[in-house]
Amino acid sequence: MSTITLGIIGGGQLGSMLAIAAKKLQVKTVVFCDDANAPAQNFCDKFICGKYDDNQNISKFVSQVDIVTYEFENIPYETLNEINKLKNVLPKPSINRIIQHRLAEKDFVNKLNIRTTRYVSVKTKSEIEALDDFLPGILKTATLGYDGKGQHPINSINELNKINIDFSKGYILEKLIKLKKEISVIITRFDYSKYEIYEPIENTHQDQILKYSKIPAEINERLFEQSKNWAIIIAEELKYIGTLCVEFFIDRNENLYVNEIAPRVHNSGHLTINAYNVSQFENHIRAVCGLEQVQLKKISNAKMINLIGDQIIPYRERKNFDSNEFFFDYLKKEIKEKRKMGHITTLI
Repeated sequence: MSTITLGIIGGGQLGSMLAIAAKKLQVKTVVFCDDANAPAQNFCDKFICGKYDDNQNISKFVSQVDIVTYEFENIPYETLNEINKLKNVLPKPSINRIIQHRLAEKDFVNKLNIRTTRYVSVKTKSEIEALDDFLPGILKTATLGYDGKGQHPINSINELNKINIDFSKGYILEKLIKLKKEISVIITRFDYSKYEIYEPIENTHQDQILKYSKIPAEINERLFEQSKNWAIIIAEELKYIGTLCVEFFIDRNENLYVNEIAPRVHNSGHLTINAYNVSQFENHIRAVCGLEQVQLKKISNAKMINLIGDQIIPYRERKNFDSNEFFFDYLKKEIKEKRKMGHITTLI
């Protein structure tokens, strides 16, 4: 059997970990990224730098790979769709198109009879002023934005005047719930009713950036099963191939809400590298490349800490780690505030 060459669009830490997992499976990787300093070039077999509308370099990239996947969802749909005409893109570009738009994403989830927080599309400041019952809420750009970017918490109408909002963009206003905790469920779907699903992961955010993840999540059995079942329903409805993450809110009354869907491997799943026999990254490679599905087995409970900005420095200086500690340096050249620089997973 000839070696598969997988194209990965995006060269951040997720692209790096996909390339590492691919090497374990003897799958070659070519990474295409618009950042000349992208860390994934340290781990892939070949690296091509170009803008995501650079047709010449995209053609060069496509000619060297058998299958294409991506590490983040904000790649232009037109780019993925054109590539898909030449080489199979997984997950399908049509899935990415839904999930790139927060309104379309929430409409899709609600049509499956799965609960989200209340939401409404808004285009002007006056529309928000007429939606008093949606406050306190959070105003989000309908497209783009992650790790808190493009998001504006609004507690009252008076706060609107203090926020500089460009209403030439589309927005969605979401009603805030009385949040108890956040969890995520990561699922890898191989085909119809063929999937591997990880147990729910409990997450803690700081400044709207994921800081801590742990398994087991401290939730009751009903929420444990409901969150997994909803993730399965979503993956099946999308006819998804690869690893998908569904992020959930739990309110103080123990109600479950879908917050967002990430059509890719996910930061909260980093602990799967050490806590399971097959990581979310390896499972993604297996699914998109049509390789063998291996039954998941949990090795250990675990907790993961994201190292943001200069928090990485003391870990880079440490000479020794305990046998149950696993330090990952993303090898990003420049330390920036609010930039994910690495993580440490501890088996517990």
